[in-house]
This record gives sequence, structure tokens and C-alpha cells, in this order.
Amino acid sequence: MFAFMNITKALADENRVRALLALQSCELCVCQIIELLGLAPSTVSRHMSILKQARLVEARKEGRWMYYRLPDKTAPAPVRDAIAWVKKSLAQDRRIQLDAMRLKEILAMDRETLCGR
Repeated sequence: MFAFMNITKALADENRVRALLALQSCELCVCQIIELLGLAPSTVSRHMSILKQARLVEARKEGRWMYYRLPDKTAPAPVRDAIAWVKKSLAQDRRIQLDAMRLKEILAMDRETLCGR
């Protein structure tokens, strides 16, 4: 029950779902997620913490950067199923498509410059 409640809580916010789906293509630095969502760093950190607690994302720290990615195939089945459901349900969503286009622009930016803002 606890894992289920954490997953549903994590998926109950549009910005967390947007961040989760942004990780479909690659691992992202928190600065890139901040740029995509247009939210304060503390707000994005809180959202990512909730996703991490639900095991919907994994994190690693490298130097001063925090990186997030989707879990691998060893993640629990409910986590893998939840991510697959979100991907399938929102594959044609206009907001998610716009995020994917914006993410391409963000990935082309110099990370040092982006994170130094």
C-alpha cells in the first residue's frame, strides 16, 4: 500500500509528470529540468524528491550537478507499470509534445551557462 500511495502522490501533480516524461529520452541535470518547467530551483528539487521517493526516478550527484533518470529494468514492477502507463496515456498530449520540443533546445544549451543563471 505504501508504494502505491507514493506513486499516486507523485503522479498527482502536472509538473512532476512533465519532469518524469522529460526523462524519457535521456538523463537530465536539475538545471535542465528547472529550465523546462520554468519553476524555482527549490520547487523543482521538491518535485524531484517526491518522484525519487516513489522510485519513479533515480538520482546521482556529479560535482555540483544533480542528475535524474528513469529507473532501469530492475525497478519494481509497479514502478515500471506506472511509468509505462503515464507514457502511453500522454503520448499525444500537446503539453508533453511542446515540452519535448523545448527540451531539444535546452539540451543544445551549454550546461555551464544554463546552471550558472
